[in-house]
Amino acid sequence: MYRKPRLNRMFSEQGKCFDVAIDHGFFNENSFLSGIEDMKKTIETVVSTNPDCVQLSSGQARLLQEMPGKNKPGLVLRTDVANIYSTKLPQVLFSELIHQAVEQAVKWDAVAVCVNLLLLPNHPELHHQCIRNVALLKTECEKYGMTLMVEPLVMLPNDVKGGYMVDGDIQKIMPLVRQAVELGADVIKADPCDDVKEYHRIIEVASGIPVLVRGGGRASDEEIITRTVELMNQGASGIVYGRNVIQHPHPAGMIAALMEIVHHNATKEKALHILKGEVIR
Repeated sequence: MYRKPRLNRMFSEQGKCFDVAIDHGFFNENSFLSGIEDMKKTIETVVSTNPDCVQLSSGQARLLQEMPGKNKPGLVLRTDVANIYSTKLPQVLFSELIHQAVEQAVKWDAVAVCVNLLLLPNHPELHHQCIRNVALLKTECEKYGMTLMVEPLVMLPNDVKGGYMVDGDIQKIMPLVRQAVELGADVIKADPCDDVKEYHRIIEVASGIPVLVRGGGRASDEEIITRTVELMNQGASGIVYGRNVIQHPHPAGMIAALMEIVHHNATKEKALHILKGEVIR
């Protein structure tokens, strides 16, 4: 498979991946800027901990790819910008692809492109636009041997909690994940469900396509570590976490703890010790 070289750069020999998402500034939402005000410093901190991938926009990809040395994480290029993240939704919603997205990914030596497949209540036109985006990218990815990461997101009505809130109903997540697979995704980036002990059902419906699980909004250390351990036990191929890393008081420690879970099956107790900087004997 001509995408195999890029997939090999994303995943370990055991098929595991930790992608740190730092593309939040792309979405014109002030609250998303916390922890990434100084992008150069943030990227340097993340790279120093050696995750498998870093997810960035085309405007910030240079900060990763211009760093000297050959042992950098792989670049996952975010290819679509949306306006769905405010506490009050705009009158007209969009999810717009950047121009010549896959060519830009090739230019920046990316291992993958990432695109949303959004499902918001009462906004079928947005879902339609996202399907069109995925289909367009799939054609271009086939030309260039680029990995296509699709992000199926089932959202709650905006008036339920306000803002960018995920619906953890597994009955809604599963068909959207399967639609992403049917559209040609090489990697799925999906939300956790309300009961993470059921996540094996999402892995199954992905039909052999690797599933990386999103971190979502900020959670306590105990919650994020416990959830990650269970998700990996359920068969996830890895994680894509952003705010739970970059907004953490000690992002390097959090990355180290999560890497130990993803790649070495660390227990919750061991991961929490690593996060606190304690020696494990």
